[in-house]
Amino acid sequence: MTTCFFCTNQGGNVLYNCELYRIVLVDDANYLGYLRVVLNQHRKELTDLSITDNLSMYAAVIKCEQILRQLFQPEKINLASFGNMTPHVHWHVIPRFINDRHFPNPTWGEVTNLDYAPSSALLLAQQNLIQEFQSLFLA
Repeated sequence: MTTCFFCTNQGGNVLYNCELYRIVLVDDANYLGYLRVVLNQHRKELTDLSITDNLSMYAAVIKCEQILRQLFQPEKINLASFGNMTPHVHWHVIPRFINDRHFPNPTWGEVTNLDYAPSSALLLAQQNLIQEFQSLFLA
């Protein structure tokens, strides 16, 4: 049996953790603010969860989107739950910008901006994101 990445790794800098899920900040210099909401138990599909647990996780996804929109003011937020590479329920919440490395392509698609570097405003937003989670969930 293959070892599950999310069962053996946090998947990033944990900003919030509860019994059901954790919210992690992904270490990706090209996508500051990239969050994942990861189920804390190993389940492969959303339908393996109760409706209540799905709604709780999705509420966390929406809260992540709200915080990212407030702090980063992105052009768009990408939400995804694939699980092809890591069959463990998790959501990707990724702020996107017109000048980012892949826009308008998906983050794994063809690069459209080889010269992309995060602005100082995005670097500051990343710092504020960590503080925002600490004040919201750890207070």
